[in-house]
Amino acid sequence: MLLNELNLLCLLPGVASREEAVRDYIVSAAKPHADEVRVDRMGNVLAYKQGKSHGTPVMLTAHMDEVGVMVTGFTDSGSVKFDFVGEVDRRAVIGKRVFLGKAGVPGVFGMKPIHLTSREERQSYPKTGSLYIDIGAKDKAEAQSLVSRGDVGVFASEFLGFGEGRIKSQAISGRVGCAVLLELMKQPLPVDCTFVFTVQEEVGARGAFGAAFSVKPELALVIGSAAANDLPDVPPERQGCALGKGAVIPAMDRGTVYDRRLFTLLRDTAEAAQIPWQMPGEPEGKTDAMAVQRSCSGAAVAAIAAPVRYARTPSEVAAESDLEAVLQLAEAFLGAVGKEQKG
Repeated sequence: MLLNELNLLCLLPGVASREEAVRDYIVSAAKPHADEVRVDRMGNVLAYKQGKSHGTPVMLTAHMDEVGVMVTGFTDSGSVKFDFVGEVDRRAVIGKRVFLGKAGVPGVFGMKPIHLTSREERQSYPKTGSLYIDIGAKDKAEAQSLVSRGDVGVFASEFLGFGEGRIKSQAISGRVGCAVLLELMKQPLPVDCTFVFTVQEEVGARGAFGAAFSVKPELALVIGSAAANDLPDVPPERQGCALGKGAVIPAMDRGTVYDRRLFTLLRDTAEAAQIPWQMPGEPEGKTDAMAVQRSCSGAAVAAIAAPVRYARTPSEVAAESDLEAVLQLAEAFLGAVGKEQKG
């Protein structure tokens, strides 16, 4: 069921600030299982469900948005100029397809042909300004009739299984958390929980700030992804977490030092339940945990992540076994918190 949920979520367009399709699906999926579902002014979805224990509610968060592009202008020849929404590896988009605006106008990323570039250009990282999107328009007027400045675009992709238990799609890194939260919500809960599906995480965890001030959590669990760098030419000391080795439990990243007691609880819970787990390598990235931890009078925050290769590209890769480990550990963690509250 987790994989089916993730499949549906990954193929919905949800560039940061334009998460409507993902939000509508999550609201409809959450309503049959939650006691209350609401959408705040920023567009975050907040779903509350009572558990067996009515102590301090646990806030669980995942983000709905993904990286993409925004149209910024047009060339006389009919190409579309753009900027990236969120951090995108520019090397990974050349020749890839994209869908622009509500109408989903198809396009392809392009740049100066290789035989026309200088030696210096071939050896450098392509700048965003040197890229464009070809939508098949013959001139500027035709391009402007199809898309407008401010329209966003989402990478074209498909959800595929390949290799031994691995999947490939866009947006896995964010939507895996959403899928886990929806699966948790379907079950009887040991504690009261507020499930928060946030917007605009990819552009600075903006949605999580507002949501955290609304919920005012004392304890929060953030579910997302971690970069799997188990790749050729990456030194072993920098590879960090790897596909197929279980859920990732970080102690810190570039925005958060996680609560030590909760980190230990996650680690001990995973060991006791024989759930495979691992730690990331060097601290990386920032997540919604940064916003939640610093809200109001502060919150104790922990995180569980799925290792994902090629994050923020049209072809993210994950292992099914790791995704299941994330769900199992989140379930076990809530059970451990429930026991603490009863004690």
